[in-house]
Amino acid sequence: QVQLVESGGGLVQAGGSLRLSCAASGSIRRLHAWSWYRQAPGKQRELVATITSLGSTNLADSVKGRFSISEDNTKNTVYLQMNSLQPEDTAIYFCNFRPLPGEGSWGQGTQVTVSS
Repeated sequence: QVQLVESGGGLVQAGGSLRLSCAASGSIRRLHAWSWYRQAPGKQRELVATITSLGSTNLADSVKGRFSISEDNTKNTVYLQMNSLQPEDTAIYFCNFRPLPGEGSWGQGTQVTVSS
């Protein structure tokens, strides 16, 4: 079982930046994938970014060029650097840790609000 604790959300003006963190504790398998999802009010949860322990990354088209995902294996932590934030980025952001193969675990979510 993996426990995830997110941090870094908040209120920012359009054009600003935030960095989200998600730290894992528990049974951390060497082969794994981290993902960030977000869910805006009235919308379905959507995948924002993924990074695997094999080094591959993937970003949603809507955030390419503005967001980046990285991992610090020494701290069992994943980061989502968000630049040039826009009001449409407002959502609750959730991290997900998934051992490969296996079922994923979810963080509690952190609110990101971008004002225009």
